[in-house]
Amino acid sequence: MVLDDLGSSLRGSLDKLRGKSRLGEEDVEEIVKEIQRSLLQADVAVDLVMDLSEDIRERALEEEPPSGTTARDHVLRIVYEELVGLVGESTDLPLEEQTIVLAGLQGSGKTTSAAKMARWFSKKGLRPGVIQTDTFRPGAYDQAKQMCERAEVDFYGDPDNDDPVDIARTGKEELSHVDVLIVDTAGRHALEDELISELEQIESVVDPDRNLLVLDAAIGQGAKEQADSFESAVGIDGVVITKLDGTAKGGGALAAVDRTDSSIAFLGTGEEVQDVERFEPDGFISRLLGMGDLKQLTERVERAMEETGTEEDDWDPEQMLEGEFTLHDMRKQMEAMNNMGPLSQVMDMIPGMGGGLMDQLPDDAMDVTQERLRDFEVVMDSMTDDEMANPRSVSKSRVERIARGSGKSEETVRELLEQHKTMAQVMKQFQGMGDGDMQRMMQQMQGGGGGMGGMGPFGD
Repeated sequence: MVLDDLGSSLRGSLDKLRGKSRLGEEDVEEIVKEIQRSLLQADVAVDLVMDLSEDIRERALEEEPPSGTTARDHVLRIVYEELVGLVGESTDLPLEEQTIVLAGLQGSGKTTSAAKMARWFSKKGLRPGVIQTDTFRPGAYDQAKQMCERAEVDFYGDPDNDDPVDIARTGKEELSHVDVLIVDTAGRHALEDELISELEQIESVVDPDRNLLVLDAAIGQGAKEQADSFESAVGIDGVVITKLDGTAKGGGALAAVDRTDSSIAFLGTGEEVQDVERFEPDGFISRLLGMGDLKQLTERVERAMEETGTEEDDWDPEQMLEGEFTLHDMRKQMEAMNNMGPLSQVMDMIPGMGGGLMDQLPDDAMDVTQERLRDFEVVMDSMTDDEMANPRSVSKSRVERIARGSGKSEETVRELLEQHKTMAQVMKQFQGMGDGDMQRMMQQMQGGGGGMGGMGPFGD
């Protein structure tokens, strides 16, 4: 995730403040240095980092903590407020009729973002449509059509027409019945004059309400040049950050937001058409600081239940926290959790579960893909009830028998057992929390209505 590295290092510094009633200069400097180091490593522009760290330093030393507030919670509040100020509010996208043009370089993720955004609007009760105007990239039409079919949204493109402006004009007429029109434009490998000119002509034809700049999370400092060029050509109202399911931290996108005086609209968090999140600054920063994001978690749970046909009574997270976590439990929850996205992202949304624990696990330990899920189900079909209830009892000879019976490799059987062990470790982490700790964390998140909203975890 964006600035993800900041979370664990900053939490470490904040933990050292536990029990202190006042902050000293050394305490503040340690926190400021961690923020500077992490933001610079995440490709955030130096001037933004320096301004942010100076504001945090000044406020932490000069402001008096409210009565009953610990030094740790006081500085945490300051860091939170300043980080929200850095990323800005979410781009205004009212649920009403509008036209949106997506701009960006080739490979930034515009085509997938167009379909994802269209699906997001359709889930909000609007009828969206996508126009594909990219005649430059081979396969662009086919990719856009397939993505829109998966998103179940209206689509227009013309693979026999090599005039993108004419496609935009005709597409606007053909999709005149939709509520939200999203126009996907061509990219290039660099900011060529032809790209900018084409974009300007398309904009004049479709007359958009908003222009969104789509940026790969790995863009780094190159975001400044892109932002300047697109801003001067058509004006940028918001930024879409894509490919946040990888290792990129996405800090360069903040430079684009700053240069265009805009904000972040959406975050692309995976390859599937449902893997998009509306950017919400407080939930985003809460997750970054290890305080979770229950609002986003709830939305993912609801989406998973809807897509798998799961009844509400069938999804019981508390059940996973009671007693031994068996393979029966794992099988029951795995598919729904898979539909919620990578489990590492899901855990970051749960208060207290991000950062440290996830950092101790292998990179792919919590990632249950659809293919692995199918393989695991076949393997579990060849296991006895006793083995499902007591996976630790599965010896080497039993692994061999299960592999023969399922037609899968012994390695796949062992992968299943390792996956169970990893998930059980996470569940054990929950069980290790006292009721007071869990309630406190949940109250922290719920105090502001799902994010850190209002005073959130800091009290009145």
